[in-house]
Amino acid sequence: MYEKNGVPVQDPLPKKDQRSFPPVSDPTCQTMLDIRDGEGASTVVLQVFNWKGDIWGGGSMLASYEDGKAQQVFAQLKQALGSCRSYEGTGWVGKFKSTLTMEQAPDVGDEAVRFRETNPPRPDADLGERNEQYTVVRTGNAIVTFHKLNIGGSASFPADLVNRQVERLQNAQRS
Repeated sequence: MYEKNGVPVQDPLPKKDQRSFPPVSDPTCQTMLDIRDGEGASTVVLQVFNWKGDIWGGGSMLASYEDGKAQQVFAQLKQALGSCRSYEGTGWVGKFKSTLTMEQAPDVGDEAVRFRETNPPRPDADLGERNEQYTVVRTGNAIVTFHKLNIGGSASFPADLVNRQVERLQNAQRS
């Protein structure tokens, strides 16, 4: 499904084709990352968002769970977010340190959380701090994660788009 100059919804790469990284320094933060990335969901789809005039993209990830499991997973996410404040790890560009700050959650879905992850600038690049906002919403048996990236500035996924996407998800679950 394409929209004008759009990117199609995508399935994640099969496990054998995914690059794996060692767990991050804080097991509580690793729990948050696993849930944010749809680990343990029965089905996961990804969609990339690019905005005109904004080189820093974003995306959404929809994770579907067996009956009742999404509520349990979301409770684990909230518990992890209660103590995860920073962690170190290894990613696509090497070693990094992330700091996590909680933000006001939107009033959408059955429950929602919002947080921001920031990483100091890489010493070998003159780009500024990496700043990524995550909005995670549970509605019924699904958890959807919206994220927006910026380097050297602040990032926010458009609230109206979060609201529309969650409303569509709720309507789809009712039919």
